Amino acid sequence: MGQQFQLDRFGEALTLFAAARRQDRLAADAWKAADIAVRAIAQRWRQPDADIWELDPGPWTHSRLTCVAGLRALADAALSHRLPVTCTSLADTVLAATAATSVHPDGHWRRTPDDPAVDAALLLPALRGALPANDVRTRATLAASRRQLTEDHFIYRYRHDNRPLGEGEGAFLLCGFVMAQAQHQQDRPVEAHRSFERNRGADRAAGLYAEEFDIAQRQLRDNIPQAFVHALLLETVARLAHNPKPDDVHRSEGT
Repeated sequence: MGQQFQLDRFGEALTLFAAARRQDRLAADAWKAADIAVRAIAQRWRQPDADIWELDPGPWTHSRLTCVAGLRALADAALSHRLPVTCTSLADTVLAATAATSVHPDGHWRRTPDDPAVDAALLLPALRGALPANDVRTRATLAASRRQLTEDHFIYRYRHDNRPLGEGEGAFLLCGFVMAQAQHQQDRPVEAHRSFERNRGADRAAGLYAEEFDIAQRQLRDNIPQAFVHALLLETVARLAHNPKPDDVHRSEGT
């Protein structure tokens, strides 16, 4: 992992900087770190990366859209005016190039230009602001994820092969909470709360969550405790407590 290039980490860092700015918790010199992250995206977004999922290097759609979300968040937080690279312009460039190669004929985001599969991780960039909720690709990705990857209101990250989903790996609890947020973003409160409660109930007596849940055996699998899952649980609680916000100004028509 230490030797991997993970492009999406720069986008996540920018999203974090922007959130800190909105809460007036951003240190005065933090823009220097933001500048480094923006420059890294500008210089390396075309290169293969391993994504946060530690995959084989490739042009992962998730990584590029995560960077788009981070750049847009930074621009909204009024930080980007201090940077030599125009965040909005770079975000538009990355989004347009990604859309040109990584949209499935059915309308959903595909994992890479050469991998047509839907991936539940691709629900997350829209929640972070890469695209608005009413973008057709946002809605198509949610619909495809629900249709192809869900079972008993749990969700698998992607389909490995033609085997039943549960034989490839367990359901991803992180993606289950992301699904709940995506349904909430689309103003589907019943579906959102059903997904949330199903995945919330997958903890054990200690209240800890693993990375995966074996639906057939009703038990946790893989890394435990998994910090990402707990973080998404808390975020989902916060989001579901409020009505979805109207779409912001980040329209993506024509990209």
